Amino acid sequence: MKLKNILIIPAIAFAATACNDFIDVPPTGVIDGDLAYSQPDNMVTTAYAALGDCWYSYPFNLWPYGDVSSDDCLKGGSGTTDTGYHPMEIWSTLTSSPGELDELWYRLYCNISRCNRALVALEQHGVEKLGEKTAAQRVAEVHFLRGHSYFKLLTMFRQIPWIDEEVFKNNSQEKVRNDEFTYQELFDKVIKEFEMAYEGLPDSPADGGGRANRIAAAAYLAKCYLTIAWGDGYEASNGPGFINTDYMKKVVEYTDVVVSSKYGYLEDYGDIFLPEHKNSKESIFAVQTSDRLDDNTKFGRANWSNMLNGCWQMWSCGWDFHKPSQNLVNAFKTRNGLPMFDDWNNSNDYPVNGMPGAQKWDPRLFHTVGMPSFPYKYETAYMMTKDNSRTPNTYGYYTSLKEVPQRSKGESYDGSWQAFAMNDYVLRYSDVMLMRAEALIELDRLPEARTIINDIRQRAANSIDKHIGYARDFCEISLYPQSYFNSKDSARKCLRWERRLELAMENGRYFDLRRWGIASTTLNRYFETEQNSSYDGQSYAQYYKDAHYTPGKNEFYPIPYNQLYYVPGLYVQNKGYN
Repeated sequence: MKLKNILIIPAIAFAATACNDFIDVPPTGVIDGDLAYSQPDNMVTTAYAALGDCWYSYPFNLWPYGDVSSDDCLKGGSGTTDTGYHPMEIWSTLTSSPGELDELWYRLYCNISRCNRALVALEQHGVEKLGEKTAAQRVAEVHFLRGHSYFKLLTMFRQIPWIDEEVFKNNSQEKVRNDEFTYQELFDKVIKEFEMAYEGLPDSPADGGGRANRIAAAAYLAKCYLTIAWGDGYEASNGPGFINTDYMKKVVEYTDVVVSSKYGYLEDYGDIFLPEHKNSKESIFAVQTSDRLDDNTKFGRANWSNMLNGCWQMWSCGWDFHKPSQNLVNAFKTRNGLPMFDDWNNSNDYPVNGMPGAQKWDPRLFHTVGMPSFPYKYETAYMMTKDNSRTPNTYGYYTSLKEVPQRSKGESYDGSWQAFAMNDYVLRYSDVMLMRAEALIELDRLPEARTIINDIRQRAANSIDKHIGYARDFCEISLYPQSYFNSKDSARKCLRWERRLELAMENGRYFDLRRWGIASTTLNRYFETEQNSSYDGQSYAQYYKDAHYTPGKNEFYPIPYNQLYYVPGLYVQNKGYN
């Protein structure tokens, strides 16, 4: 998606009648309500603009909650007290008090408020100002945007209040409980949002490529159905024994729409994460960004969610958060080109540039993890060293590559904070195809799933020469033979491994583990091994000795303290939290 000129409606001051020269000062930065609602297209634009109204303390891409909380990465920064995200990576100390949780809740509901206001404007003036056809399309777009924010809230907090345009019109927000609807009922409502989008949107909007379309709605519907197909989110009632095959069929049905669309695999894996390819055929829906030179503004429409995640001393202000784990690096090991399912984590290994050995690696490692001795984001003029880690004794020496551009291309904003014009993928093609493969496996259509997974592995195999030729001697990747897909259990293992490698450091690993019902076993095993990590004699990650994940509690994040006590008694806390 690419929406240009994402601007909030220009501020219009109220006209005032003079009654007192001392106090009669017209307010600025305020827009008259009637005037705002009379401009429904601008109100829809404000709802789109909210997609990028993020900040490192409330990142809408959820990287602290989907990655730092998983076995894919460590928090990073100057130490465990740098930001409030440390409890998310060790789980054992997580409470409802971190301000980051409260900010995220509040900001996502601000986005929903914009959607509600846009729907009111469209109801009052849509047909009059836009015509019946365009007004109907805008309504469908807003339902997509509202569904997007509600999906994130439901993913994070489970028990949430449902505040729609009717609640807004009645001004009854402070009377809506968060336990009014069950988890299933809330998902039904989110699905309804995307169904309305799916029914009302064109495949390719005539007014440009910047808006939600029918294919994106289909992909989101597949994601919703896949999530609830495994159960209710808690391990005791989630996993293979709770699979809803009707929902899995819905995943296949909606991904059929994506398969037959204009979207597809970008030829080189590395291109997916370069800004010049950010609206390629791989991108089904993404939050748009811009550089200050693109739009002639001071800061550009930068990605402020990832502003902490630049490499230390590689950028003018890289704060070195979002650090890949040794566990993740080990997962990229191959033997005869295939994953080392049984002994991949028996030893901690890493490649060293110019010293290829017997251990081979999936090429996606070199597109995902920055490592000392290798070029940073493919550029030999910028070589990573051990000096590019801020606190190696705590977080090691690896850095994340996907959310940053190449160093030679410069920074979108390089003051005391730093940000890049890197889109945030919400739905990309290989992610959706892996959702499809997951559903096919559970429906006993194993050969079709194998074809999808091998197509993705083939793309990885083809992604060496263009960007990572310097790592050619380290890489070996093969397609899965038929024997790996002779049973559902074996096929699941392949699918889950592929999903981890393909989507590593893209903010969703924890939510995958939760969906499959294996978060506690995976994470508690990870805590035991990762605390023994070392690189070239430097040990790190020892704080994991205090980490523990508790099933029946930690599956969802706690309702923020400030929300619980804003209107006492209105909201209930998720189970297991005080």
